[in-house]
Formats: sequence, structure tokens, C-alpha cells
Amino acid sequence: MDRVTYLASKSAAVIFTKSSCCMCHSMKALFYELGASPAIHEVDHDVDMERALKRLGCNPATPAVFIGGKYVGSARDVISLHVDGSLKQKLIEASAIWL
Repeated sequence: MDRVTYLASKSAAVIFTKSSCCMCHSMKALFYELGASPAIHEVDHDVDMERALKRLGCNPATPAVFIGGKYVGSARDVISLHVDGSLKQKLIEASAIWL
């Protein structure tokens, strides 16, 4: 868990993904479209990292999105934030994007 927390705090926006996950790809595309360049950590071959994400409450383990070092949620949560307009504000507050 310490490794996940450390990696999540190193960048304004962080996404833990799997290369075979279509929702992970969608999350990355959404962040890029909003002007953010999130740190991407692939957990395809890292079972310990995936377990740590689940222990932190990430369910499913991927995509797991962190903004400003805080767990924001999975794809469903991030899409909800985007629809209600608060995702962009969170990214601005974390200095992941600038206006």
C-alpha cells in the first residue's frame, strides 16, 4: 500500500491501469482531452500493486484514479464527476491543468 500511496502523491493526476482494460483507456483519453497529463502506472504484471489498490478501497482495482494524491474513484466515479462538471475543477485545484 505504501508504494501506491507514494506513486499517487508524486503527480497531480495518477491513473493505475491495465493494458487490456477498455475503461482504463477511456479514463486516459478523458484526462488527455481535458488537458491533463496523468502519470500512468500499468499493473498488468504487478499482482502486489493490484492487491494494494484493492486494500485501499479501489473496487475494481483498475482504473484507479487519484487527483492531488487522493483516491477519486473508478471509471464510474470519474465519469460522474465529469458529467456534473467537478472533475475539471478537481484537476485545476490539483494543478493538473491550467486555464
